[in-house]
Amino acid sequence: MRIAIMGASGRVGTRLVELVLANPGLELAAALVSPRSVLVGTPVAGGSIEYRPAEAAMNSHCDLLIDFSSPAASLALQQQVGLKPMPMVIGTTGFTAEEDAALTGFAAHRPMVVSANFALGFEAFRQAAEHFARLMPGGEASVGEVYHARKKVDPSGTSRWLASTVRDARSAVMGFAAPTPEIHVEREGDTVGINEVRFDLGSAELLMSYRVHTLAAYAEGALAAADWLHTRRPAHGRYSLADTKTV
Repeated sequence: MRIAIMGASGRVGTRLVELVLANPGLELAAALVSPRSVLVGTPVAGGSIEYRPAEAAMNSHCDLLIDFSSPAASLALQQQVGLKPMPMVIGTTGFTAEEDAALTGFAAHRPMVVSANFALGFEAFRQAAEHFARLMPGGEASVGEVYHARKKVDPSGTSRWLASTVRDARSAVMGFAAPTPEIHVEREGDTVGINEVRFDLGSAELLMSYRVHTLAAYAEGALAAADWLHTRRPAHGRYSLADTKTV
């Protein structure tokens, strides 16, 4: 499978490049970076592929593209790809509601797996929190996160996703709109990622915690989703990790 990577110089993109190059069943078709990147024109790991910006006329001859960039770059890429039915795995976060709706619109032309968190096991963790919220809707929920000190202080896409998951699950059972759980944000050293969901039951409490040890977890999960897209070849549309069963 020939893979192009958008955001190839980023934290997760770098790990994706490493994993693709190390896997004999995969081939790096393109390493796409910002036009302002100092890496533009330099070889990737000393090979024949060079870092380069995405462009409307690009022809990478790739089977699939994995995108871990920024919302603006991600949507610009969708515009550049146009009507081409190129399958995509999108791990970019931070989309506004309007940007997310635009992304869904592009899925009319190609299959996409979109997730705020591709780390292996995270989807199972999210589903477990959703299930508990349905079983115990009276439990007051809160969401917590700890990431590295360089990450912006706004709640991550992962935490917002967890909060909306729990809110919607409680609302469905109670029959009225439950409040969105409060999100507690911490930044500490080089922490890769810790996500928590807490349910206060009054006389008891449940704390669910998911910890990522290395950035490779996100890259491995994205590649698993890519393999599902390449193997199953689903019709155009927007898919989640729940659809792929690569939880």
